[in-house]
Amino acid sequence: MNNAHSVTLSNLLSPATINLDLKSADRESVLAELVNQLPQLADQPQSRQTLLRALHEREQLCSTGIGDGVALPHSRNALVGLVNQPVIVFGRHRQGIPFNCIDNAPARLFFLLVAPTVTQHLAVLARLSRLLRDPKLRHDLLAADKPEKVIGLIREEEGKL
Repeated sequence: MNNAHSVTLSNLLSPATINLDLKSADRESVLAELVNQLPQLADQPQSRQTLLRALHEREQLCSTGIGDGVALPHSRNALVGLVNQPVIVFGRHRQGIPFNCIDNAPARLFFLLVAPTVTQHLAVLARLSRLLRDPKLRHDLLAADKPEKVIGLIREEEGKL
């Protein structure tokens, strides 16, 4: 996984890491909701807290809300020891929540990224950013009715790269 082309985002998602109905009403709560969606940390409350703290610190530096209704919560650096391989949690909020996005629009699509190395972290972030530039993909993700559909949409879009 040395470059963005070797990363397959659809393989980093699973139905267990997809929440199509986030309930949170603010940025801090949605971060916690996304962290709680990580099966790898389900029985590790201290690791969840470590990740949550790193996400809050990153948001204080600069929002991970990239605009167009999308936020890419991630820590400033890779979090060695939390996960063995990169993982993405996808969450969707029907109404959207204020997330200090660069365009001031509420975020509705959330991709939480956790990776064990800096190289993987940057590769996944770059590939996600590139895919999410497509307005049709963003629209289709908002309309997806089940987790498998989300994975299929990402896989399909990756096939075009």
